[in-house]
Amino acid sequence: MIAMSVRRRGLPMRGVLMCLLAALAWTAHAAPPTDADVNRLLAASRAQNMLDSMLPQLEQMQREQFARIATDRPLTATQQAQLRQVQDRTRQTLSQALSWSQMRPMYVDLYKRTFSREDVIAMAEFYESPAGQSLLDKTPLLMRNVMDAIQQKMTPMMADLQKDLNQILAEPAPSPAPAAKPVKP
Repeated sequence: MIAMSVRRRGLPMRGVLMCLLAALAWTAHAAPPTDADVNRLLAASRAQNMLDSMLPQLEQMQREQFARIATDRPLTATQQAQLRQVQDRTRQTLSQALSWSQMRPMYVDLYKRTFSREDVIAMAEFYESPAGQSLLDKTPLLMRNVMDAIQQKMTPMMADLQKDLNQILAEPAPSPAPAAKPVKP
């Protein structure tokens, strides 16, 4: 039935087979990358360095969070010591969980599930090129500049929001409505 309808439209059966073979060749060409392919990309893209540079930022956020906890309410000396212990344990756990030896297998697996071998090789070649290395070198500066630009854009908006909040807070609170008297049956 399919062959008959294909023939009626002017495509010979040989053309249909060629299309099917081309599709099969394409799927075979889109082979998954090997561990070695992904490791090459991870090395070229400096993935370990990026992960290692994230850890101090995460630790700083953690310190700030613990500092807020400590300033929100008065703590006894014992509670402060316990808080420091939890903070140290959290830092150690974070450091261990985000170590390259723990994260590399996850990266390899995710890249293998996400990209074809052809993609991974092309990305590795790019990052190994002078342009790729320049991108890696300049990305931190780009991100700082982006954050500065966002902050400049947000400052006037936040000032307007602060005015609105101040206006709301300056208005006296409405007095509560008198409680309804129960109806006697």
